[in-house]
Amino acid sequence: MIKLIVLDVDGCLTDGKIIYSADSSESKNFNVKDGLGISTWIKMGHQVAIITGRQSKIVKKRADELGIVHLFQGIKDNDRVLKELVKSLDLKFYEVGAIGDDLNDYHMLNLVGRSFTPKDGVKEIASVVNTVLNHNGGDGAVREMIDILVDENDQKDKFMSVWI
Repeated sequence: MIKLIVLDVDGCLTDGKIIYSADSSESKNFNVKDGLGISTWIKMGHQVAIITGRQSKIVKKRADELGIVHLFQGIKDNDRVLKELVKSLDLKFYEVGAIGDDLNDYHMLNLVGRSFTPKDGVKEIASVVNTVLNHNGGDGAVREMIDILVDENDQKDKFMSVWI
């Protein structure tokens, strides 16, 4: 059973576009369906982590909104961070699912028990993950991943009961 999901941000939680305004402020688009899936996963008693190579106040804000307590930003060696997190949570790698979309996610995706990439993930990642999703990054890919994991964990009733 998957107990922890690990999320990349740009290209998975977002469409990968980074928008700067004239005053150098940054903006990102997040999908509310991804957010509901993530918050429900947490309310079911599971863990969520974000491991991302960039540093962004926007990502911190989104993580806080969703109740994600394991947030790692500015990470260049995400598999090292993942190993430390799995050990600290007393989990096994087969209990971890992850989503990534580009080469910097390669090693991390090869460590976990269940790996995913959005439909628009790069071909090198698509060739090594368990599942290429039907949704693009930022367009419901994370929610699709969570729905698959809920079904595989046989927890659909528990997922639904959070809201109904």
